[in-house]
Amino acid sequence: MKFGKVEQPELVDFTIPEDHAETEVVLRKTSSNEPLKVHVGCAKWNRKDLKNFYPRGTKDELVYYSTQFNSIELNATFYRIFPAEQYEKWYDKTPNDFKFFPKVANDISHLRRLNEAVYPIVDRYLEVTSNLKEKLGTIFLQMHNNFAPKNWDRVVRFVEYWPKEFPLAMEFRHTDWFNDPKVAQELYHLLEENGISNILVDTAGRRDIMHMRLTKNEAFIRYVGANHPSDYARLDDWVERLEIWKEKGLRNIHFFVHQNMELESPLLSVRFIEKLNEKLGTNLKIPKTLHDSSSSLF
Repeated sequence: MKFGKVEQPELVDFTIPEDHAETEVVLRKTSSNEPLKVHVGCAKWNRKDLKNFYPRGTKDELVYYSTQFNSIELNATFYRIFPAEQYEKWYDKTPNDFKFFPKVANDISHLRRLNEAVYPIVDRYLEVTSNLKEKLGTIFLQMHNNFAPKNWDRVVRFVEYWPKEFPLAMEFRHTDWFNDPKVAQELYHLLEENGISNILVDTAGRRDIMHMRLTKNEAFIRYVGANHPSDYARLDDWVERLEIWKEKGLRNIHFFVHQNMELESPLLSVRFIEKLNEKLGTNLKIPKTLHDSSSSLF
């Protein structure tokens, strides 16, 4: 993921901002006795992108990937709507407890930008995506960087149209969604009232969108490493924040690790999972890599 890439990450203040005041309210209001559910994964399973992960002789990348991670941020669905048979194949190849978190097709988010022509496409997208059955996690919609609050009416119509049986998370990148308190509050309220997660994106060059506002009992976090030693400390900071949110009632964590160059996302994920297990008491499997996870990448 190139979004938010900078040439000198050592100059960036990666401190995680304080929580939005309403985040604790949401967590306290929706907390329950349900067990903590945590999914950690990469954005893709392609062998070319994930170096030092697949053992020699691996024949099916998804089959192996799904024995090491419990989820995938399925970016492939952003570029095309696959036929139903493809989703069925993905379903059949993965373990019972594996989850897919597919991205909404760019025909909806970027090309047509939530205009009135998207709704038949949304229907077709959901029809095939539903073939993932119980392995379908939260679907996420990422809007273009230049999709601004002037398109508010489109967002409202889309949210009202979206079938509530499909969990949805939304990512807004235009800074005006967050630097105007009134606009931000209206957006957060719309998402919260409709049970939609407000995605958090942690990337070097866009600290302005680290709004730290949860809108339901789900932390959907897209973490973008900078291929820099600071990536490790940043992950440690996230574990600390998630531990705090867990104590306040958070029960659903979906955390996906990217890098500007994806080569070592699995190894960063190993470090993150190890820390989660230690701090949050989870028992997530530690993925195997061809690197020594105790040594730094950089």
